Amino acid sequence: MEIASLDTSMVLTMFSAGHASEDARLVRAAREGDESAFAALYERYARVIHGVLLARAPRADIEDLVQDVFLSAWNRLESLRDPAAFGGWLSMIARNRATDFHRQTVDAVELPDDLSAPESSSARTEALAALDVIRTLPQAYRETLVLRLVEGLTGPEIADRTGLTPASVRVNLHRGMGLLRAKLGR
Repeated sequence: MEIASLDTSMVLTMFSAGHASEDARLVRAAREGDESAFAALYERYARVIHGVLLARAPRADIEDLVQDVFLSAWNRLESLRDPAAFGGWLSMIARNRATDFHRQTVDAVELPDDLSAPESSSARTEALAALDVIRTLPQAYRETLVLRLVEGLTGPEIADRTGLTPASVRVNLHRGMGLLRAKLGR
């Protein structure tokens, strides 16, 4: 048996019954004040939320945004109608937080061209360039690629934590890698 939840793009996602029931158990315990249950949810979803945000927001702000998402979830846990849908609900909060982040106006300060970067290695530079290209890809590929390439999740882990089917994850990774290779000229 599968349990369905909706994300912000209104795409139907499926979570296995076992995964969803464990989420529901942890949510109910957290609602009753069990901080270790919420900590377990954090451990279960932190990498996914990091990846969702990394696909949408500047890298330097990701850690703060992850904390904002989990703090918001903690404060709004009582408003979650279906505790088994925690993963999709949390991902929606992350996507909305990234959107809100971009709505904020920030004064930009120009840095001098001769300013040296403290961690400038060619591998790091290439990784950041690849991340910039990943952010230009369609949303479905963007999130899946960041979760795989940056967060190091396996295909089954991505499917389990995002609610996508394993087949969808494989397709998104395959097509996303093709687009990424094409844009990087490889």
